[in-house]
Amino acid sequence: MTNRKFCPLSALRCKMYELTATITALSSPGSGARAIVRISGPAAFDTCRQIFSPQIVDGQSGVMAGSVAVDDELKVDAKLYLFAAPHSYSGDDVAEIHLYTNRSVTEALLGNLLARGLRPAAPGEFTARAYLNGKIDLAQAEAVNEIIVSSNEFQLAAAEKLLSGKLSETAVKVRTEMMDWLSLIEAGLDFSAEGIEFITRPEAAARLGRIKEELERLLAGSIGYESVVDLPAVGIAGAPNAGKSSLLNKLLGRQRSIVSEERRTTRDVLTGLLSLAHCKCVLFDCAGLAPQPGDILDELAQQAAIEAIRNSSLVIFCVDVSKEDWSEDFAVRRLIQPKALVPLATKSDLISKEILAERLVRLNELFGVEFQAVSVKTGAGVEGLLKTIDEKILEMTLGPQAAKGCMPHFSEKGQEAVALTIRHRQAVSEAIENIDEAIGELNAGNDEVASMMVRAAYEGICEIQQPARGHVDEQILERIFSRFCIGK
Repeated sequence: MTNRKFCPLSALRCKMYELTATITALSSPGSGARAIVRISGPAAFDTCRQIFSPQIVDGQSGVMAGSVAVDDELKVDAKLYLFAAPHSYSGDDVAEIHLYTNRSVTEALLGNLLARGLRPAAPGEFTARAYLNGKIDLAQAEAVNEIIVSSNEFQLAAAEKLLSGKLSETAVKVRTEMMDWLSLIEAGLDFSAEGIEFITRPEAAARLGRIKEELERLLAGSIGYESVVDLPAVGIAGAPNAGKSSLLNKLLGRQRSIVSEERRTTRDVLTGLLSLAHCKCVLFDCAGLAPQPGDILDELAQQAAIEAIRNSSLVIFCVDVSKEDWSEDFAVRRLIQPKALVPLATKSDLISKEILAERLVRLNELFGVEFQAVSVKTGAGVEGLLKTIDEKILEMTLGPQAAKGCMPHFSEKGQEAVALTIRHRQAVSEAIENIDEAIGELNAGNDEVASMMVRAAYEGICEIQQPARGHVDEQILERIFSRFCIGK
């Protein structure tokens, strides 16, 4: 990574970006048995010399076993990890004190460090220093927080791609192409009086068109964090008494819903957390749907059920395969418009294999989709259903290739997909608009205006990783790092 000036005066005035201060914070979960107290800054090693024994040798890096003075009276066993600048996470001198103790001792140790002149780290300040010291770019800094807060495998995979620098590599390539174009077009403007042409307008427009296509592919083949942060919702729908509540209980492994032979037992939307092979999802069961609700309570329950189904990522549509008349089920199917559907033939244990095979054919013909047979009582088909749900969510979240077991995800061109946050997508979208306007101005003979639009696109792409003019607005930094946990 190339060196650059990272700290504008406006940022240095902000306490969080005061790099001359030495900061400290608990960097491990507060509930764990092992506590990690991190110190970063110019006084990190000197502070550790005051509280840790044996003594630290000047220039020493590595791991030391010994004891740390929690206060004037108490010492506890600890390990000290030393990372000399610039070979540390933050780029400063960094020390980590690892000890097995309780929360009270950890808080007392932090109090001791603060009494020696250290400052409490702000949320995300360790990672902010890594950015300001040139260890990572802004896109990678955002990835650190996404990894910390990941709630499912999709979000974690997207964050890891971002941290690995895949987006940064693409951004650098596009920026280089833009700068090459600018150098040719602006050289032509400088020598226009002499009639020297470095690139023809058709060729310049064609090159801009290729840059625009590359940016559009970046958007089209990207993984959006907004699609992977929240857990997917999977609804169970069907006519009354189709076996929905029994299926919910079976998949969750506990009695979450009341099961009864009486119709319309379920009135409310009941939910539970379902763990799949690649992620977790929210599974919910709602009132049985009917073409004509019986009373006002049935109508209200049905409205709630349809709304929940409309907002879900995936719907398991249950049909009782043991009965012969599915006219009600067919009418119910027309009431719902799911984003994705898993048709399920329930209660398959109540009929013979021969009859089941014949009825599955009839179901497939009637509804125009292929049904899976399942029995909650015997467990037949349950594992296959879980696999189908997992694959469907995988396909919706990461794309069709992921459903075939391809991790990480690959785009249609065979290139590994890039993870984009909302901020990244906005920057790329604005760059595409600027390039598009530049092509129009170029075709109209307005080379200078086209150059201005390409410069705007260039600066927008620069903001993904680092500022185009050597600085980034302080509000952008605060917006990025304020979402972090303290100690990260």
